[in-house]
Amino acid sequence: MPRYTFENKKTGKKWTDMMMIAEMEDYLKKNKHIRQVPVPINIVGGVQGISYREDGGWKDVKQKIAEAHPNSSFAKHHRRRGIKEIKTDQAIKRARTLNRRRGVPD
Repeated sequence: MPRYTFENKKTGKKWTDMMMIAEMEDYLKKNKHIRQVPVPINIVGGVQGISYREDGGWKDVKQKIAEAHPNSSFAKHHRRRGIKEIKTDQAIKRARTLNRRRGVPD
């Protein structure tokens, strides 16, 4: 059964009822001080990972952008990195952390 939203014209009170369309039409005919309120429809365009997937071409474009700007936050998420580069970044991060603890500037 569909749900309908109504408004009392006198008091301004709004509420939602569940009834068949024939019942709703009779209800509105009997109660002239009540009107049906139009409500927007909920439309779902898609859910990423379930009904929406990126194609390989778009992933390649994002990877090229990330490679062109290797130090950006975009590159951290979309660039492929080799083991050597990952280990180097980890060593640099570890050294910076130790140097900060010792009070050595970058």
